[in-house]
Amino acid sequence: MLHTAASLDRLGTESAFEVLARAQKLAAQGRNIINLGIGQPDFRTPEHIVEAAVKALRDGHHGYTPANGIPTLREAVAADLERRHGVTVDPDHVVVVPGGKPTMFFSVLMFGEPGVEIMYPNPGFPIYESLINYVGATPVPIALEEANGFAFSADSVLDQITPATRLIIINSPANPTGGVTPKAEIDRLVEGLLRHPGVALLSDEIYSQMLYEGREHVSLLQYPEIRDRLILLDGWSKTYAMTGWRLGFAVWPEQLVDAATRLCINDHSCVNAATQHAGIEALSGPQDVVREMVAAFDERRRVIVPELNQIPGFRCVDPGGAFYAFPNITGTGMTARAAQDRFLEEAGVATVAGTSFGAWGEGYLRFSYASSIDNIREAIRRIKACL
Repeated sequence: MLHTAASLDRLGTESAFEVLARAQKLAAQGRNIINLGIGQPDFRTPEHIVEAAVKALRDGHHGYTPANGIPTLREAVAADLERRHGVTVDPDHVVVVPGGKPTMFFSVLMFGEPGVEIMYPNPGFPIYESLINYVGATPVPIALEEANGFAFSADSVLDQITPATRLIIINSPANPTGGVTPKAEIDRLVEGLLRHPGVALLSDEIYSQMLYEGREHVSLLQYPEIRDRLILLDGWSKTYAMTGWRLGFAVWPEQLVDAATRLCINDHSCVNAATQHAGIEALSGPQDVVREMVAAFDERRRVIVPELNQIPGFRCVDPGGAFYAFPNITGTGMTARAAQDRFLEEAGVATVAGTSFGAWGEGYLRFSYASSIDNIREAIRRIKACL
């Protein structure tokens, strides 16, 4: 029998992929499955981005690249952040990685160890809590509540800081809730953090371009007073429908850039060259494709929320961003996991239990509306019939 490290037993998973596998297995058996579980745009990557990668391959970009990303891509990232957020970023502080998760992993590895506390959103992206447990740190949940539109409360965050707190993870717009934290709360958080200069921040802003009804994204990069301890996470997967390309980036404070780069070298050497050239084209090419996709998600949002609110036992607040609805299902009398399993097995609709995103997700289901309006309407019809 093999004896693995005890830390491996503390490593969790991302349940959306487990639901996807079950849905695919049922589909292979001939079942008609509507998948509203996986958080993946149903659009193709725009053609000009695909062609940039093809051209890069034909031009001979087949070798290793710098561990932190090719300079022209890091420069494109800096220019894009200035365009969107009005901030100046040194391209040397940008580290390109294969997706969003490496930045989470590197951040938790840098700050997490036994005896240390790391705060994270709950319900939140499940990998946050998984990684905190893996490194032996103590996970401290930031409770996100329906009554607050699933925005975090700055006072609640600040009140939980202790001498053991080393890292705070925040995510707005948020997965799985679609919650967007207003600027006033972020202002209050930053002001309060000035009393805790030893606490670092990881701001997951992967959905920063997916906001609705006139909302504007507030990036923590816009607060110079915390830039020396801020790690910004963003990328291409959601914005440009590039989930399978595995391309993300982080902006690191100067004192952590070398450590992040060394982790890249130890972990994956570099991101593949053709994907990086596609990333340059995505940022520097036409942005109308982004606006069109967000408009489509907005149209679906305006369909799925009223539809969910018509299901007996459901109630759903309006998500302000991302492409997720997170209805409260306590009125059905079912637990989140029971509802997830029943709707998949009996109705052929894949959703994800709120408890997959933390204990505070009990009583909720995540619906991804990165699917067609016809699929959304049919899924709701099936769930109503199932109930």
